[in-house]
This record gives sequence, structure tokens and C-alpha cells, in this order.
Amino acid sequence: MPGVLLVGNGAREHAIAEAIMRSGQDPKLFAYMKTNNPGIAALSSKSLVGPYEDLPTLMAFAKANGCEFAVVGPEDPLNLGAVDALLAAGIPAVGPKKSLSRLETSKSFTRDLVRKYNIPGNPRYETFTRPDGIEAFLRELPAVVVKPDGLTGGKGVKVQGDHFQTKEEAFDYCREVLREHPAVVIEEKLEGEEFSLQCITDGRTVVATPPVQDHKRRFVDDRGPNTGGMGSYSDADHSLPFMRPEDVQAGLAITQKVAEAIYRETGEYYKGIMYGGFMITRDGVRLVEYNARFGDPEAMNILPLLRTDFVEVCRAVVHGTLDRLAVEFEKKATVCKYIVPKAYGLPKDHPDAKSTSAKIEVGDVGSARLYYASVDKKADGLYMTASRAIGVVGIADSLDEAEKIAESAITAVKGPVDHRPDIGTRALIQRRIDHMQRVRRG
Repeated sequence: MPGVLLVGNGAREHAIAEAIMRSGQDPKLFAYMKTNNPGIAALSSKSLVGPYEDLPTLMAFAKANGCEFAVVGPEDPLNLGAVDALLAAGIPAVGPKKSLSRLETSKSFTRDLVRKYNIPGNPRYETFTRPDGIEAFLRELPAVVVKPDGLTGGKGVKVQGDHFQTKEEAFDYCREVLREHPAVVIEEKLEGEEFSLQCITDGRTVVATPPVQDHKRRFVDDRGPNTGGMGSYSDADHSLPFMRPEDVQAGLAITQKVAEAIYRETGEYYKGIMYGGFMITRDGVRLVEYNARFGDPEAMNILPLLRTDFVEVCRAVVHGTLDRLAVEFEKKATVCKYIVPKAYGLPKDHPDAKSTSAKIEVGDVGSARLYYASVDKKADGLYMTASRAIGVVGIADSLDEAEKIAESAITAVKGPVDHRPDIGTRALIQRRIDHMQRVRRG
């Protein structure tokens, strides 16, 4: 009866908690959360609400409850050194140490690592710690992407043609980034379709999960500002409708090489999740970025499909025995749609601004899976807390069926909420297929 510590309180962590508790080993779950997620609390033997920065309390909670290992969900506690602290307390973790989580927290670290070890996938890029030289490099590239060198909650990356139009605007944004971050990374803009490949690794063996496509734009037809992700989908054949088999293999091969490079560079094995964002271009698969944890919402697409005992997967990661375990997933399609406050992603003076802290009610979602995200369970009910509130997931034999299940479940949530009804629909996916065909033709 293993004790498992879960750090985090979002929908991703709710999906992780569910996967842990499906184990045939009757585990006991102990959750350390920033706010009270009712879905996680209901699955836990004991939970504690506290800030991620309070590492001594986190360590004491884990030790007092005899936790065998921990699973650290979000990027913030990884960046704060939660895994380092837990290891110091004798508790191994599924999640990289702070120095290795630079795979996500430092765009320049990852780009330079890929360049140094001659790993394919890098676009043209340069890193700048001051404005000198930025304008000259901007002129060398037809179009650019500007990335702050640090954590931005998935909302700091800006793309020419989407978020700004001219190189002058790009330079202005670079200067803005440098006022808040130590460096800015400028990359050539790639043309193609993105996919997420979340890989599980013990530092030696890398196992790919089914690929997923996320939708970051706030509104229907990919309009509006970038968000943390409005929803995502995966297909029953463990590919995506616009992909070829070699695309998944290329993403996995890059991740395997990066895991090897991390060990060569640091002398330490990366234990946890290496979530690669990749783009299929006319010239092959290119690396967009890495995250050092499961995606949110992408975790909700793949963890419900996991056939292998997740507690055994976690043990294999922390003990370096992943090569001895067959990690398998059901052949099902999934569609995840996020329910958000109406004002999510909009200016603070928007008429719907009060919706970000409004009370909501959740009814019967039928056969859909429901995962609580930025909500807080209080004595008088459930409240949203400014960000994405609830992930709703449909699972079926086909994308059409999965989308209908998810969309139907949305109506069970009452309050000042919104979502993207087009995610997972045939029309939106067909646009992705058509776009990829145009890209491959050049």
C-alpha cells in the first residue's frame, strides 16, 4: 500500500491523481496543493494547502505520511527546487531536479544543448541579454518568433504575423522582454503543424505517449490571444490526422538524444516527463520547445488511456528500470475542452471581468471525464480563480464521438463560463490536414 505524494492542484494533477488511484496496489494519495482542488482532495487520504515556495512544509508533509515517492505536476515547484528538497528528505520524485528543469525554464539552455550535441530539430536562433545586435539578427530572418528566457505560463511567446507584424514591433517586444527576463531568444518562424509528444523517461529509456494537438488561442477558429491551452485532442491510432508515422519517430528520436545530452552535460539522469512541442515542416520535424512536466491539457488526453499501472511506471522512473516495463495505452480517441471564465484572456477592464472569481455549479457530465483546474472549494460552493476552470474530456472509438461527448458535457456547468466548441470537430481538423498538405507541397 504505497504512499504517493502529489504536488499541484490543476486539472493536470487531477488526471495524475486519478491515474495513481487506478493502481491495483491500493495506493494512498497525499496531495500538497496551492488551492483546494475538490477532485484531488476527494481522491486523497490527506491533503494540505500551502504555497509551493514553502519547501520545509512540503518535505515535512511527505515524511510524516511515509510517502514512497512523489509526482510533481506543475513547472513552478520544479523551478523552485521541490524535487531537490524531496530528495534531500529521502523521497525520490517523478520530476527533474531544478538544474535539469532548465529544459523548460530556460529556452536558451535547451537550444544551446541541442546545438552543442548536434541534435537535429533546431531552427535558426540567437540569444540576447541586451538589445545590442538584435536588430541586425532580426533582419537576417524572413519572419521571427520571440521567446522570453524563463517561465511565462505558456503566454510569453509572440509570433510575427500573429502577435506583431513588423521587425520594428519585434524589436520593441524584445526590449520589453529584457526588462523582465535575463535574456530573450529570437528564432526563425517555422511553417507547419504543431504536435505535443509527452515522453516518460528515467534518463536512459524514453517512452513516448500518444501524440496530442493543443489549441492555445482563446476563441473559435484560432482567433484571439494565446492562453495556457483551450483544449486538445488525440486519435485512436496514436497518431494525428495530419501526421505520418515517421513524424512521431522523429520527435521521439530527438527526445532520446536530448535525454542523452542532458546526462553528458550534467552527469545526472533526467527522471520525469520530457514533453516536446514539435512542428512538422516541409523539411521535417523541428523542435519548438520542451516542457519538464506533463502538458495541461494534454495530460488529460493520454493518462485516462494508460493501461499500465501508473504506480509501477513511477517506480520504474525513479529507480531507473523503465526498460523493463511495457507501457501501453488504449486505442481510443480523446477530445478535451476547457471551461473558462468568460473574461479569461481578456483585458481586466472587460465587462465580464468579475466572472474570473465567480461561483459555478457542476451537474451530470454523463460519460465524459471531468478534471478540476483553477477552482477553489469553499464552504458555500465551488469558485473559479481567474484561470481555466474545468477540463472536460470525451473518450470514444472515433474523434467525432469523443467530441460529441465532450461538447455535451459542457452544458452541465452553470455560471459565467465559456469554451471553444470547435476543438475536436471535423471542420477544424480538416483545416489542419489541408494546411499540412500545402506545407508538404511547399
